[in-house]
Amino acid sequence: MAIVKNLQKTPPVRLLTSPDWTDYALLDSGDGRKLERFGSHVIIRPEVQAMWQPAADSSEWAHADAEFKPGPGENGGSWVCRKEPPARWGMHYRELKFWVMLSGSRHLGVFPEQATHWDWISACIQRVKRPVKVLNLFGYTALASLAAAAAGAHVTHVDASKKAITWGRDNQTLSGLEERPIRWLVDDAFKFVARETRRASHYDGLILDPPKFGRGPKGEVWEFFKLMPDLLGACRRLLSPKPLFIVLTAYAVTASAVTLYHTLGEYLDGLGGVLEAGELTTLEASGGRQISNALYARWSKE
Repeated sequence: MAIVKNLQKTPPVRLLTSPDWTDYALLDSGDGRKLERFGSHVIIRPEVQAMWQPAADSSEWAHADAEFKPGPGENGGSWVCRKEPPARWGMHYRELKFWVMLSGSRHLGVFPEQATHWDWISACIQRVKRPVKVLNLFGYTALASLAAAAAGAHVTHVDASKKAITWGRDNQTLSGLEERPIRWLVDDAFKFVARETRRASHYDGLILDPPKFGRGPKGEVWEFFKLMPDLLGACRRLLSPKPLFIVLTAYAVTASAVTLYHTLGEYLDGLGGVLEAGELTTLEASGGRQISNALYARWSKE
């Protein structure tokens, strides 16, 4: 199985940040919270990893527009606004433009730490001078899909949430990418991959950003540890004869980057290329501390 270049029993773990943001900043963190700027609005959200003390003055926190207060259950809670932001407002990262809003959870429609993936995906696509097909599973509000489309790929975007698909389409329009080929599908990721396998469909790039737990549009149950190996096996059969990349991101799971490295590596037999793994982080402006937001493993042909 050690055909993948640099595949190691104990792989090095890389910490990736996204330094090119202008519309987002992690201003400060501490006492189980983080102070963030999304465009022109300052937001406070829970962050259990921030066990340290805030570095910024308390007055900066006091002037936040809104704060998400956790409630009962893993996803319980609500927003408390000092100065309520608009229903939605625009942001941008490089050429991508997108909408954010205070949703029913603590999320706003963008995971800023993933910008490093968007850049990497774009570079993988732009390196080749041929048509590229990309499949994005669990695609959420489509920023990875838009990055791939902007780089010249034909993208199939799959998510179980009709709201997320609508949001992604709005982001496509806002980015001025309406003419770029993106196929939008409200579907269960596992069932879609099974159908594509039967159709003998193939993709040059795969983007997987699965939740820890979720439900498909018809109530299909997704459990990360139970179903991820089967999904990767099915996705392996969807790769084209000359694949370019695979990127896997995991949030809120009791695993490690090493786990993702070896799990993805098991399905890369015969592909060559380079496999890496690590954590996606955001760098705090006030004290220079890093917060780990997600785990990742990604493979590229070059």
